[in-house]
Amino acid sequence: MSQAYAAHGGEIAEQQDRAKLGMWMFLASEVMFFTGFLAAYVALRMAAAPGVIKPEALDWKIATFNTIVLITSSLTMALGVNAVQGGDIRGLKRNLLFTILLGVTFLVVKGFEYGAKFSHDPPILPSTDIFYGTYFVLTGFHGLHVLGGIVALSLTWLYAARGRFSTRWYAPVENVGLYWHFVDVVWIFLFPVLYLLPA
Repeated sequence: MSQAYAAHGGEIAEQQDRAKLGMWMFLASEVMFFTGFLAAYVALRMAAAPGVIKPEALDWKIATFNTIVLITSSLTMALGVNAVQGGDIRGLKRNLLFTILLGVTFLVVKGFEYGAKFSHDPPILPSTDIFYGTYFVLTGFHGLHVLGGIVALSLTWLYAARGRFSTRWYAPVENVGLYWHFVDVVWIFLFPVLYLLPA
């Protein structure tokens, strides 16, 4: 290996390390964002008068299905990262596509869940009470993060289709993977807090 090639390879590795560090810093800020909302929800729930909190009105079965969907999407994302690290671009594209489809599935199911509340008699809205207000805020912001992840995954798929990644350069794939895993972990916290805790 020539010295020029080794230097170039070292520069690429440094760029990937910097990109990953930047993503971890971004995710740290996102953790603080969601932690604040969760802490506010828990505080409101503990202080709520009897009968105000109505978690039984949420469909835990649908939420369980969506939890399985997101956990599966984390698996396909991890397989995609593993594929690009091994030079398998077709495997990367395939797993990115699966991850995108699973993310869309999550949003569609969440849309039906919202729709059931909006069509309820009387309608269940963010203004209905404190519980549903925090429910819509938490799940709404999470849904926006899922949508943002789908956009990032789609762009990553396009770059993969254009041959932008290799065994030496795949930082964007890793960073999108980190973001997607973060979105999944947030839901794993939201699911039991919103759907399973007793009133």
